[in-house]
Amino acid sequence: MARRRVVITGLGTVNPLGQSVAETWKNAREGVSGVGRITHFDPTEFRAQIAAEVAGFDPEEYIPRKEVRRLDRNAQFFWAAASQALKDAGLSYDEDDPAALRAGVACGSGIGGIITFQDEVGVLRDRGPGRVSPLAITKIISNMAGGLASIEFNLFGPNICTVTACAASANAIGDAAEIIRRDDADVMLSGGAEAGIVELSVASFASARALSTRNDDPAAASRPFDADRDGFVMGEGGAVLILEERQHALDRGATIYGEVLGYGMSADGYHITMPRPGGAGAARAMQHSLRDAGLGPGDIDYINAHGTSTPANDSTESSAVKAAFGDLAYKIPVSSTKSMTGHLLGGAGALEAMLCVLAIRDGVIPPTINYETPDPECDLDYVPNEAREASVGNVMTNSFGFGGHNVALVFGPPS
Repeated sequence: MARRRVVITGLGTVNPLGQSVAETWKNAREGVSGVGRITHFDPTEFRAQIAAEVAGFDPEEYIPRKEVRRLDRNAQFFWAAASQALKDAGLSYDEDDPAALRAGVACGSGIGGIITFQDEVGVLRDRGPGRVSPLAITKIISNMAGGLASIEFNLFGPNICTVTACAASANAIGDAAEIIRRDDADVMLSGGAEAGIVELSVASFASARALSTRNDDPAAASRPFDADRDGFVMGEGGAVLILEERQHALDRGATIYGEVLGYGMSADGYHITMPRPGGAGAARAMQHSLRDAGLGPGDIDYINAHGTSTPANDSTESSAVKAAFGDLAYKIPVSSTKSMTGHLLGGAGALEAMLCVLAIRDGVIPPTINYETPDPECDLDYVPNEAREASVGNVMTNSFGFGGHNVALVFGPPS
């Protein structure tokens, strides 16, 4: 029996570059930076005082007012992106619709409702246990963003949550595709969201020397693969892709953006934060995704890198690409859109997957901005500073998480 094919029929996003797919893609093509000084709290006493925030987000544009207070900001982002994606796909379900039983959710988040966590710990400490919100747990747990999407949009098929740090939403997309392939669903709302720009997480990442401290020049702080990179910039937001069994999509006349061709995973098994030197684990994930797609190294036209702007990640990922692709690595454009969006942590993979799909659609490779000084250990084609028009067929996107979680996804054009 032939494997069921999985296509992408809807996109939605709220992120530092825009609160729609069109706005995000325009700014990504133009090399706009979404990084600025933190406004969510006073960062004066913090080593890192910059982040990529979603400015002016109003959850009530998508969510009934009475429901907003029940959701942490990360779930609000996911709800908004899901609303956009379902509308884009032309899909909606009534509670008694049999098709709703074949539509599910796969949501990824690295740290869930950390805003609520921090706030309610403060309430407990300052005001006592009787004042802790009864909604605290449901706002904190990572799976609730997907659970609420299922409730709101009547999606009664499989509902899963992946919590694999910065690989979480890439895992969610890959797992959603596998659910459709094995005939457990026809439609999956897949992606992820994160809202981690709070004192606790910024202080912790900064203490670990993971964040950029280029506080005097925020727009230039995220500079993947550049020799002067000094850490990543935290971002926030979410992105959702509607995955659908291909014939199901064709039968209803859906617009198809592209196809999910391959999904590869591996573990570094090395360190809680550092990637394995040489990139062997990451290379295996890329190789597994190519094998799953039935493609060879010469079939990839663009790689959207994990590209965090940390010294260890960027050099290791460059080595991993060379290990996976051999000499062809030098011929494949590799860019990091985190240079513009910052790092959405668990939401990053979904946003980058969306940008890959748009690169296929429009034949445009988004740039790595702020690339000024080459690093001898990073010697690939990083599409520096300006988008590039190109014939883009099959693309790969990489997502790597703390704990050594490696994911690679391969997308292809509609066919």
